[in-house]
Amino acid sequence: MKILIKNGRVIDPASGLDEVGDVAIAAGRIVSLKGALADFAPNRTIDATGCIVAPGLVDLSARLREPGYEHEGMLESELAAAVAGGVTSLVCPPDTDPVLDEPGLVEMLKFRAEKLHQSRVFPLGALTRALQGEALTEMVELTEAGCVGFSQAEVPLANTQVLLRALQYAASFGYTVWLRPQDSWLGGGVAASGALATRLGLSGVPVAAETIALHTLFELMRATGARVHVCRISSAAGVALLAQAKADGLAVTADVSINSLHLTDTDIGYFDSRMRLNPPLRQQRDRDALRQALADGVIDALVSDHTPVEADAKTLPFAEAEPGATGLELLLGLACKWGTDSGVGLSRALAVLTSAPARVLGGALGTFQASAGQLVKGGVADLCVFNAQAEWTVQPDTLRSQGKHTPFSGYQLPARVCWTLVGGQVAYEA
Repeated sequence: MKILIKNGRVIDPASGLDEVGDVAIAAGRIVSLKGALADFAPNRTIDATGCIVAPGLVDLSARLREPGYEHEGMLESELAAAVAGGVTSLVCPPDTDPVLDEPGLVEMLKFRAEKLHQSRVFPLGALTRALQGEALTEMVELTEAGCVGFSQAEVPLANTQVLLRALQYAASFGYTVWLRPQDSWLGGGVAASGALATRLGLSGVPVAAETIALHTLFELMRATGARVHVCRISSAAGVALLAQAKADGLAVTADVSINSLHLTDTDIGYFDSRMRLNPPLRQQRDRDALRQALADGVIDALVSDHTPVEADAKTLPFAEAEPGATGLELLLGLACKWGTDSGVGLSRALAVLTSAPARVLGGALGTFQASAGQLVKGGVADLCVFNAQAEWTVQPDTLRSQGKHTPFSGYQLPARVCWTLVGGQVAYEA
């Protein structure tokens, strides 16, 4: 299949390319950038006049809900949501049912995803068996089955000795450990500690729940030389510790959720369960620090933290509602909104969704690594074509995800995806 994308503004944050031109695709790869080949005879021509042609988005945190939680989401619905949002590669946590702690489960998930011919799925394996924090999983076997790293998902690892051994083992093989920093004793609340949580009578999660976990993690990284990705950092104090760890030369990367980047605890309003999220929404000073850290590169990537939740689990009192929100289809629009609001521009907004998360994954991508998150001649043709000027209103019922709950319902967002190509094939067309 030969495809020619004509007259689009081609932006590749990795190389700095930003100019109007054509992109020629053949056999699933980019054969020409800027100008079409003279003898190129496309089977299909896409007129991208007025649109941005960018690398496909790479989302480092998206729950697909299979296996075990099909009542909240299925591969078909969530991968359809991914390509509708321009996401061509995504990382899914291991907290399925059963947990992704056996090679056969990982292979089955990847096989099911590949058959759908939509977004590429990169699973994280469980760091400990059944995420119970006791026995380590067989990391070598899980990697051979297709895992790109190892995680505890939302389950804190309370036993520091187990964490030490996990980091030692991962470091010896060059694996990356993905952890959300949360102290197991302090992180059990439902809202960020502060005046609002106190006024609403909600149990609080102090900033110390994040910083204590980060202090411990960074000390163990110094002792082991392990590579760690910090998932969904949420506080200004956490950002300061992260910046210091990077300055000290630790092999650490980090991401932030679209929820924490745009919302604060005041958005909870009168117990709005759509705002029941993990990590909890914090104060404005935290949100401002996260925005600046993402702009400066202290935080590497922006993630959707896509977690579809069934309606019954959200129509409960705030403290009893299931945390989570759909986000795959909102990721690009919210990134572009942040780029405009913060003044960093479109290229930087795309970088935190493409080249930067691809660098986090690094060698775990195998042969796909050389061109992931960027547009290069000879590279895999994963592209997102979108109209940056087209505004749209977030209407939950129109989202393709099975989970319809989002804290951004009713928001006006920029950047409407027109086409998504995965491996040189059109996976989504508006």
